[in-house]
This record gives sequence, structure tokens and C-alpha cells, in this order.
Amino acid sequence: MRIGEVAAASGLTTKTIRFYEQAGLLSAPPRTADGYRDYPGQTVKRLAFIRDAQGAGLTLAEIRSVLALRDAGFSPCTHVTALINRHLADIDQRLAELRATKAVLHGLAERAAETDPADCTDADVCRILTKANAPSPNRPDGPA
Repeated sequence: MRIGEVAAASGLTTKTIRFYEQAGLLSAPPRTADGYRDYPGQTVKRLAFIRDAQGAGLTLAEIRSVLALRDAGFSPCTHVTALINRHLADIDQRLAELRATKAVLHGLAERAAETDPADCTDADVCRILTKANAPSPNRPDGPA
């Protein structure tokens, strides 16, 4: 199959297919006598796998490692399971961080609703973001 046929069958651009070759996700195909790439039929299936793996959040390096195992004749299931579990743990951590940030932002929103801009002084950059009970040494009410 020529690259245009592979692109049409896979829904990817020829540029993306060439990029995957350069990234080591696809082997360089043999060339025809007139210099065109001649991809084997299973290339479309491999490209679908790459697209699905990216959709699941795997990086190109992780996808390359899965493909290397398969290409070497090994089942990548254990490796894929470990990758998925690592991504789930990362997402759980990021969600916890986002929940903590959300709680801080809710508190700041409440403080903002109670703040009168007329009460702000030049000594304050922004009273909404300044911790209420932690006076700065540069503020008049800070420690001497």
C-alpha cells in the first residue's frame, strides 16, 4: 500500500505516518522501484493501535515499548497493565491536587466577595490573595 492509501484507510495524514516512522512506531517500509513507500497490509491495524493507545493516555515512548514487546514475539499485556495502573495513580494524584486547589479557590472567592476594593492600600498587592493571618514584614501591621 502506498502512503496515501494507508492515510485514507487509517484516517491519518501522510505527515503523521511519516512522523510515526521517524519516532520508531512504524518500521520503514520497503520502497518500490520508483521510490514510493510500500506499506504492508497490517500497517493500518498498527496505526489504529497507536491511535487507541494515545487515546488511552499512553505516551509515544510507552507505545513504542508495547510495540517492541509485540514485535519481539512477547505478549505485552503485563506491561500494558502496569502502564495503565501507573496512569491511573497519576490521575488520582492530580485529581486530589485539583480538589485541594478548588477548595483554596472557593475560600479566595468568598474572601473576594467580602473585600471592598476601597479598603485596599498601596502596601497590599492584593488583599484577596494575601493570607489573612500572616502579615508581611513589609506591611505596617507586620513585625518590626
